[in-house]
Amino acid sequence: MNLFRDLKQKYTADTLSAREAQRQAEFIAWGPIVFQASRLMLKFGILDLLRDSDNGLTVTEVAEKVGLSEYAVKCLLEASLSIGTVLINTETDRYSISKTGWFLLNDAATKANIDFVHDVNYVGLFRLEEAIKEGKPAGLKHFGDWPTIYEGLSSLPPDVQRSWFAFDHFYSDSSFPEALQIVFGEHFVRTLYDVGGNTGRWALRCVSYDEKAEVTILDLPGQIKMMQENISGKPGAERIKGYPIDLLDRSAAFPQHKGELDAIWMSQFLDCFSEEEIVSILSRAREVMTDGTRLFIMETFWDRQRFEPAAFCLTMTSLYFTALANGNSKMYHSDDMRRLVREAGLEIESIHDGLGQGHSIMVCKRAEKL
Repeated sequence: MNLFRDLKQKYTADTLSAREAQRQAEFIAWGPIVFQASRLMLKFGILDLLRDSDNGLTVTEVAEKVGLSEYAVKCLLEASLSIGTVLINTETDRYSISKTGWFLLNDAATKANIDFVHDVNYVGLFRLEEAIKEGKPAGLKHFGDWPTIYEGLSSLPPDVQRSWFAFDHFYSDSSFPEALQIVFGEHFVRTLYDVGGNTGRWALRCVSYDEKAEVTILDLPGQIKMMQENISGKPGAERIKGYPIDLLDRSAAFPQHKGELDAIWMSQFLDCFSEEEIVSILSRAREVMTDGTRLFIMETFWDRQRFEPAAFCLTMTSLYFTALANGNSKMYHSDDMRRLVREAGLEIESIHDGLGQGHSIMVCKRAEKL
């Protein structure tokens, strides 16, 4: 298995002492409580107060400022001491924020992850065992009776929908400036299929980047409707079209383009499907490609992360796919995606790493032989 350097150092040797390993095991055992206590430290503004205080705050001072009982504040602060997000001065009994607490409070990725875990995943993950055994998103029943979360996106409760899209957009949007340079700067692209284009954010960036670019978004009918509402009245919207399609339907062919199709774009898309489904989708994409068409696959491959915490986030995200999204997809290792690309009759021309929040782009073309 290929791993980038930081991951290899972390995942191939056991470097913890016995006491550290025992504490890590307990941290896992109490994980749900660790999460909720930390989330409430954020929600009630306690970490904000500690960050902004010069000399720390006592339990009484915190309780007065946030409007909670001293009992409630004491429970949260003492738990946070053990979690590692706050520190205590034993001479003054004043609490202050730790480095971990600072990142919990200020890191944008952590904020998106916390809301995503709480609003989208927390209840549904109770049924992870069932999902793993059945290969179906058993936790999705908490929100509605859909085969996958994608059919239900437009019907999710507002706070859940907001956290889902914030999570999705945070990771994709950070990569768009560099991705545009790769797609339009290194290749001649005027016509582009955006497969799984969601709300049209990438399409809008494309037509803004190149005034001659034309984009067709391929997605579920409900998503196409949301996309049309989102792009309405925005610059370049007249050069964005929608093509409703259920890509899980293996008989659903990509539209034949009238003229030369320069590019097919799939961003944070293939991780929503099983390996067998990915081969089917890529094979259908190949059918509308010419020798000059390039297919761009942008994904956060967990093995190609520069820093280990990113890989941690991605492998945890795989279990969201298992429990809630569809029951059979994941954040893929790049070696697996290479294999699936070959099975679909394509070959990888180049790979660009380190875009935004750890994205990579595989640039693919038709293989000479299937």
